[in-house]
This record gives sequence, structure tokens and C-alpha cells, in this order.
Amino acid sequence: MAFAARLILGIVFLSSGALKIRDPSWLPTARKFGAPRLVAVALAPVEILLGAMLLVGAASPWPSIAAEIILAIFTVAMLRVMRRPVEHRPVCACFGRWTARPVGSSSVVRNLILLLLAAISTGV
Repeated sequence: MAFAARLILGIVFLSSGALKIRDPSWLPTARKFGAPRLVAVALAPVEILLGAMLLVGAASPWPSIAAEIILAIFTVAMLRVMRRPVEHRPVCACFGRWTARPVGSSSVVRNLILLLLAAISTGV
């Protein structure tokens, strides 16, 4: 079970990072969430690296733990912007333009599922 969770999480992180790099609107969208510029610029490459580490099982369980931390931060940021009226919420660009719709409860549920996968993938 931990192996499958790690592979799924690795694919998700690789996809997310690659789609962010391809999307020129990613940086301004991340800034609307309150991400500092340096964090927004570094996030996609970090996701790609983390995804690759998860897929090959390198340095286990640390990539799974890092994924949990990143997903928790993303989820808190989503909950924070969800306090705004829907028309003032930034789009969820978690997967580049592929998910370009305002942040909502489905975004949080997706992250909670990914957090569960990250917890399972630690193998503890």
C-alpha cells in the first residue's frame, strides 16, 4: 500500500511541477495566495525533484514527509483564501491551467486525499 501511495504521489508532484513551469500565469497566481516571489519561483522545480524522489524511492521516508509539509501549507493557504468571496478568490493553479478555477472545497478535499496518500507513503 505504501509503495502504491508513493508512486501516485510522485506522479502528482511531477505533473504539478511540470504544468506549473509550462504556465506563465503560475507566478502571478501564486503571488495572489501570498507566496513570496522566491517561493513561487522555486516551487515547481522543487515539486519535480520531490516527485522524482518519490517515484524512485530515494531517501525514503523524507520525500513523503516533505510532501506532507508542502501539502499542509497549500491546504492552509487554500482555506485562507476561501474566506474571500468566490469572485475574489484566486484560481487554483495547482496543475497549471488544467485546474484554472477559483479555489473551493473540492481543492481542499483533493489536498486532504493527497495528504492521506503522503501519510500512507511514509510506510510508518
